[in-house]
Amino acid sequence: MNLIALVNNNDEIVGYEDKLKVHQDGLLHRAFSIIVFNINNEILLQKRASTKYHSPGLWTNTCCSHLPKNQRFYVYMRNRLKDEMGLDCELEFKFKFTYKAEFPNGLIEHETDHVYFGYWNGTPEINPEEADDYKWISIKDLKKDMNINPENYTYWFKEILKENDYFAF
Repeated sequence: MNLIALVNNNDEIVGYEDKLKVHQDGLLHRAFSIIVFNINNEILLQKRASTKYHSPGLWTNTCCSHLPKNQRFYVYMRNRLKDEMGLDCELEFKFKFTYKAEFPNGLIEHETDHVYFGYWNGTPEINPEEADDYKWISIKDLKKDMNINPENYTYWFKEILKENDYFAF
């Protein structure tokens, strides 16, 4: 069983439940999204593995996951970034937001997503169980493509870009 943190509307942990059940029942849970920038202010995107149980094959932020039971949030985020993309960098909290989205396969994401930024230069070593591909892209080009091809991006990543001023240009 893969237990992740359930939260209330104040983002306080109220218990733990199996990740699949959480997504089947649409229970509010804690998540994080990491966005890594390089020296050119480009964002490192990953294309979610085609084997993912929801949103497979879609472009999204550098790394994302949920808070498992018995894990420290910041330490776990850094470990996931290493596991998914083969890189490590300091992470800075920027904002959080709550959303709910239903997917064609019947699963529901209902999460409070904590968004962190990091800065790193190099070539990632992606984990094929997590990502099929990656690319560095400017914010301008990303927003242009997201407007033309919104179906190619994850729901939460589109929300991250539209719900704040960090990506204004």
